[in-house]
Amino acid sequence: MQNVDSLAGRLLVASPHTGGEIFDRSVVLLLQHSEEGAHGLVLNKPLSAGVERVLPTWEGHLSDPDRLFQGGPVGLDTALGLVSVPGEAEPIGTKLLFGSVGVVDLDAPPELVVPAVAGLRVFAGYSGWSAGQLEGELRAGGWYVVDPEVGDVFTDAPDRLWRSVLRRQGGSLAWVATYPRDPTLN
Repeated sequence: MQNVDSLAGRLLVASPHTGGEIFDRSVVLLLQHSEEGAHGLVLNKPLSAGVERVLPTWEGHLSDPDRLFQGGPVGLDTALGLVSVPGEAEPIGTKLLFGSVGVVDLDAPPELVVPAVAGLRVFAGYSGWSAGQLEGELRAGGWYVVDPEVGDVFTDAPDRLWRSVLRRQGGSLAWVATYPRDPTLN
C-alpha cells in the first residue's frame, strides 16, 4: 500500500459535481486520514431535530444554530461532539484534535465541560472512506482540500459555509462559489 499524506485537520469542500443528499455542497472536516481510510464530519447539514431528542443533558449548551447536525451517512445512531478550546489546556472531558478544535466526551457532565469551551456542536453520524476511496474521489475531482478556520466548525450560518469557504480561497476556487445549482438554467 502506498504512503498517504494525512489530510486530518483539513476541509474537504464538495465540487459542484459531487452529488447525493449529504455531500451536495458539503464541507467536511477530516478528523482522521491514513492508509486505512478516513473519517470526518459534514459541518453544514443541520437537522430539524434538536439535541434534546438524543442528548437531553446537552440541551441549551450548543453553539447557534442550536440544532443537531448530520455528520455523514455512517453510524447515524452515534453522536460526536466538537468543541473550540481557548488556550492550550484540555478541559475535562475533551481531547484536542488540532489547533483549538477538540472532541468532547458526550458522557461527561456538561457542567464540567461547557465553562471551559468556547463553542460546541453535536453531530449524528459521520462520513467515512475505506482505504484508497478518498484518494480516488480526490483524483476524480470530487473534492477540494483547503485549510479550515475555527469559525467553520461553529458557524451560525451553515447554509452559507460552502460558498464562504470557497470564496476565501481566491483564484479559481472563489469562482466555483458562484456555480449555479443547475447550470442548465443559465
